[in-house]
Amino acid sequence: MSRKHDHILSLTTSLRALNEAELKTMLGEVLNEGIHGIGFSPYLEGQEPGDAITEAQIRRRMEILKPHAKWVRSFSCTDGNEMIPRIAHEMGIKTLVGAWLGKEEDKNAVEIANLIQLAKEGHADIVAVGNEVMYREDLTEERLLEYIHHVKQEIPHLPVGYVDAYYEFENRPKITEACDVILANCYPFWEGCHIDYSLMYMQDMYRRTVRVARGKKVIISETGWPNKGQSFHGAVPSHESAIRYFLNTQRWTKADNIESFYFSSFDEPWKIGDEGDVGAYWGIWDKNEQLKY
Repeated sequence: MSRKHDHILSLTTSLRALNEAELKTMLGEVLNEGIHGIGFSPYLEGQEPGDAITEAQIRRRMEILKPHAKWVRSFSCTDGNEMIPRIAHEMGIKTLVGAWLGKEEDKNAVEIANLIQLAKEGHADIVAVGNEVMYREDLTEERLLEYIHHVKQEIPHLPVGYVDAYYEFENRPKITEACDVILANCYPFWEGCHIDYSLMYMQDMYRRTVRVARGKKVIISETGWPNKGQSFHGAVPSHESAIRYFLNTQRWTKADNIESFYFSSFDEPWKIGDEGDVGAYWGIWDKNEQLKY
């Protein structure tokens, strides 16, 4: 094991000796130094995907994130989400722009068309063709590959990838081969990992993805830890665990020069419907745009 990894493990261990107030102070210092990337959460209380979001709410939230993140990741290119990368670039923030793909081909067509338009206008730095489509079984692998190849033909000047759980890139070599960049979601929480072992668990997720990437860049497109809600096996939501996980993630990825997007920026109550009560508490800021920690 390298000295660098010994150092990371010692830092991880040192966090356990800190109380919550000390952890909050450290989190603030890391945010003020700036992190690589963060998932942009556009939806206010009472909104959900499919509702139109406004330029005003995007600008307000982007202003909050501007001092703290070099990149933002967007998840859709319709219903106002297409304004996110334009506003981010206006504020000097780089963008990972995603097209949301599902079972409805007509909606997929609009998402893809808008993604290509945004890229051709110069508002995307990396594009993602779909998010966890294989995990949700919304499309066949062959149809997803068609979308990926189409986007690559239209915007050959930009890296094109696809976002899914890290193990999907092990299980689907054709998709891994088609991508210019590998965008892997790594969630020790959703695999029931105890917070004390979560950093080592995530490092293993990342390394497994690197092994099948064949030299392509691997970006952690999502990782995070909720601060409230129901436990998932050994993974327990809490303020302290959420802060520890955030700090461990930022220390490790910075030390190893790994690009990552933390999930997420703001709490979004609509996610309760998909993930239970824990779904609403993944943000660093709460639903009212106040820093939680």
